[in-house]
Amino acid sequence: MKVLVTGGCGFLGYHVCMHFRAKGAEVVAYDNLAKHEFARIPYMRAEARGFNLEKLRAAGVQVATEDIRDAETLAHFAAGSDFLCHTAAQPAMTIACENPRLDFSTNTLGTFNVLEAARTASIPVAVCSSIHTFGPDGINHSLTQSETRYERTPVAIAEDEPLLQGAVTPLHASKRANEIYVQSYIDTYKLPAACFRLTGIYGPNQFGGEDHGWVANFAIRALLGLPLTIFGTGKQLRDILYAEDAAQAFESFYDSQKPGIYNIGGGTPNRISLLECISLIERLTGKKADVRFGEGRFGDLHYFVADHSRFTGATAWKPSVQPEQGIASLVAWVQANPELFSASEVLAATN
Repeated sequence: MKVLVTGGCGFLGYHVCMHFRAKGAEVVAYDNLAKHEFARIPYMRAEARGFNLEKLRAAGVQVATEDIRDAETLAHFAAGSDFLCHTAAQPAMTIACENPRLDFSTNTLGTFNVLEAARTASIPVAVCSSIHTFGPDGINHSLTQSETRYERTPVAIAEDEPLLQGAVTPLHASKRANEIYVQSYIDTYKLPAACFRLTGIYGPNQFGGEDHGWVANFAIRALLGLPLTIFGTGKQLRDILYAEDAAQAFESFYDSQKPGIYNIGGGTPNRISLLECISLIERLTGKKADVRFGEGRFGDLHYFVADHSRFTGATAWKPSVQPEQGIASLVAWVQANPELFSASEVLAATN
């Protein structure tokens, strides 16, 4: 079996590559090695930029330094593959608003090229979307509050919840466009395709920042003794999904090949607010976090807990790692790789 993983050197892509490689598959990580997010993370040292790449090569994964916006090259690599996992994306709300052309070309055009490559090669494809397709207001308006979290009844959110409710940003638009294109290829070409509405992925090998990857951002900053900023009340709540569980979802789809648009998240048992996550990190690290508060950000979703029963019914997939275990693994990875992080420049800028 040969698996092509777009964005294979990124966080989720890395875990998908390593998952299939551990199963004995031939794996190609197709990645342009762009560092749009990395450039915005001040505590990362230069060594961090090639960390996942070197780990993949050491595991026997082929790395193709190519761009998903290059349709011809992408089609060439897909032609010799059995499965296409599309994890390449521009995932950050902030970057999408600042650079909508980058967001469109990466997310929408890139996904179109992926679907065409899969159609031409006659292979199944799993595409990453996001819970942002629901928009901020359709869910936010029905929330209540406890001391540490936003709450909602019913707790979990299914795929048929109204979409694009509230202010629509370029990121909302590109992620929803991906879903529409996936559905069109399922309906028109009978392509065995899935679109995953992913939420809160976290785990080892994640270089999180304030733009994206909040669990890792909190853990790294807490361990380095850096201030961490909560934008809003801190009661924002997500069901977080451990990276290996997310990678397993790709294999589960390949095995079933039941097409559709699916919510993929940790579900009700894995929900945690920002404040609760920080408390857990403090307990795991034995360090008090320097927490600061800022204004809420435009387009942010205050609450999401995925009802993944549709995908579970189609494939029997279920998440297995709960937050305490998963965040402990993330913390241990940061502690084991001190050469990747530096606090000095950040502290100098904030003092």
